[in-house]
Amino acid sequence: MEEVSTDVKISPRPALDFFETRKLCIMLFLAVVMVAGGIITICLGTYHVSILEVYSIIATHLFSPDNVDSLNKLKNTIIWTIRFPRIIMAITVGIGLSVAGSIYQGCFHNPLVEPYILGVSSGAAFGAALGIVYPHIFISIQLGAFLFASLSVLLAYTLARNRGQTPVVTLVLAGVIIGSIFSACVSIMKYLSNDTQLREIVFWMMGGFYYTTWDDVYLTVPVVLISVAIMWFFGWKLNVLSMGDEEARAMGVNPEVFKFIFIVLATLVTAVCVSSVGIIAWVGLMMPHAARLIQGPDNRFVIPTAALMGGVYIIFCDTIARTLTSAEIPIGIITAIVGAPYLVYLLRSKEKEIFG
Repeated sequence: MEEVSTDVKISPRPALDFFETRKLCIMLFLAVVMVAGGIITICLGTYHVSILEVYSIIATHLFSPDNVDSLNKLKNTIIWTIRFPRIIMAITVGIGLSVAGSIYQGCFHNPLVEPYILGVSSGAAFGAALGIVYPHIFISIQLGAFLFASLSVLLAYTLARNRGQTPVVTLVLAGVIIGSIFSACVSIMKYLSNDTQLREIVFWMMGGFYYTTWDDVYLTVPVVLISVAIMWFFGWKLNVLSMGDEEARAMGVNPEVFKFIFIVLATLVTAVCVSSVGIIAWVGLMMPHAARLIQGPDNRFVIPTAALMGGVYIIFCDTIARTLTSAEIPIGIITAIVGAPYLVYLLRSKEKEIFG
C-alpha cells in the first residue's frame, strides 16, 4: 500500500502579507481619524459652526472661488481665515516633528533622542528673541528663528566632525554644548527686553498656533511634506543605519553620507516647524515610540505611522488649548502635561520592547 505523505510545505509569504496588510490598515485608520478629527475641530471653539457650514465654505473656496463674496462674512472669516489654516498647520507640525524624531532616534541608535537634541530649539528661541528685541535685524521673527535653528545644527555637526567621521556620541555632546550656549543667549535677550518683549518671547517659547495664517501654511507645508516623503522613501536605509555603522558598511551603505542626509532633512523640517509655531515638546519623542510599539522596528512603517499619530496628537492638544478656557493656553503646556505621564507609562510597561 502506497504511503501518503502528510507533510505540507507552508510558504511564509501569506503570514508576511497578513502582517503588512495589518500595518497598512492601521495607517489607513489613523489617516481617517486625522482627517475626521481635523474637520470636527474646525467646528469647535467659542463660536460654534456646523459641519455642513464648514463643508460649504471650504468647498466654495476650493471649487467656486467666484462665489466667495456670497458667504457669511463672519463664518467665512472664522472657518477659512482662522481655523482651517490653523488645523492644516497643526497636522503639518505634528507630522514633521514626529518624523524628525523617528529619524533622529534611528540615526543615533537611541530611543530617548528628540528633534531638539542638536540645539534646534535653543537656536530657534535665540533667533526669535533677537527678532523680538531688535525687530529691524530680520524681516520676520520666523526668519530669525529658522536661521539660528539651522545654524545651531551646523555648528554642532562641525564641532563633532573629526577625520571625515561624525561619531554619534560626539554629535550629541556637541548638540548639548551648542544648545546650552544659545540658551544662555536667550537669557541675555530676556534681560535686555522690556516687559512687552519679554512676554512675547515667553509666549513664543511655549509654542502655539494663535497667529497662523495662510502664508505660514504655504511656506511650511511643502517643505515638511517633501522632506518627509524623501525620508520615508529611504526608510529602508534608516533600518540599516539603526544596526550600526559597521553593519551598514558591510551591507554597502555609506553611514556618513546617509546619516548626513537624514540629519539635514530632519533638521530642515524641525527648523521650519519651530520657526513657525514655537517650541512644542514631547511630540518628536513620544510618537516614534508609540509607532514602534504598534508597527515594530521597520522604519518603512514607523515613519508614516508616527507622522499620522503626530497629526492626530497635535490636533487633540490644540483643541484642548483653545477650548479649555476662555483664554488660549499655549500648546506646549498641553503636550508636556499629556506627554510626561505617557512616557513614564511607556518606560515602565514596555521597557523590553523599547530598549530590547
